[in-house]
Amino acid sequence: MTTAPAGVSPARFSAQLRSQALQTRIMDLILERGLDVGDALPTESELSAELGVGRNTVRESLKVLQALGVIEIRHGFGMFVAPNNFTALVAGLTFRGRLSLRHKGEEAMELVDVRQALESGLIGSAIDVLTEEHLAELKAVMQGMQEAASRGEMLVEHDAEFHRRLYAPLNNELLTSLVDVFWQVYRQIHLALGTGTVNLEQQAQDHWDIYDAVANRDKALASERLQRHFDGIRLKLKDVAGE
Repeated sequence: MTTAPAGVSPARFSAQLRSQALQTRIMDLILERGLDVGDALPTESELSAELGVGRNTVRESLKVLQALGVIEIRHGFGMFVAPNNFTALVAGLTFRGRLSLRHKGEEAMELVDVRQALESGLIGSAIDVLTEEHLAELKAVMQGMQEAASRGEMLVEHDAEFHRRLYAPLNNELLTSLVDVFWQVYRQIHLALGTGTVNLEQQAQDHWDIYDAVANRDKALASERLQRHFDGIRLKLKDVAGE
């Protein structure tokens, strides 16, 4: 039998379990009816009757599912199966990472580890299917980054687009979304740590180095340079941990 965590009353814990069970039942209903992205869900009244619970209880569970990106509530129109939406994931991971900075930054470091493993681990697969068109698009991003650095402009958007383009050859929508999620989380943690003085020319050169390894189809070097790409934030996080 599952027991309530310390500090949580049994009654409240029981209510949480019931709410989670109802959310699961609604998701199961979506799957059982073969509903897809953009399809309408039954109304609150219909769900209440079918699931045997009150409308207020159904409404609260639907709000949670909306926050999780499972459904989309359009007031005046109804409820629909939501498209892929990683906003909640970004917000949750960013919060956990920034909260950990108050202590030793362990969760923030774990997030950097995951992003590093994801990018350096998959770059070889991306190089395997890299076309000249993909390479030209990546080079165009780099040229834009270099021009922005020369003007003294921050390279945030160029950086994000560079990492998206790196994995575009894989044509994997989930991977693209996850790379973007971890980039956004990484960026917020970096800002929370304080950016300090930024050497824009060096930042652009670091990306050129990755580009060169990819253009030469050197998988090992590309992976190594991507791993080194995270050294700066690692050092800052070690400072937080007092190492």
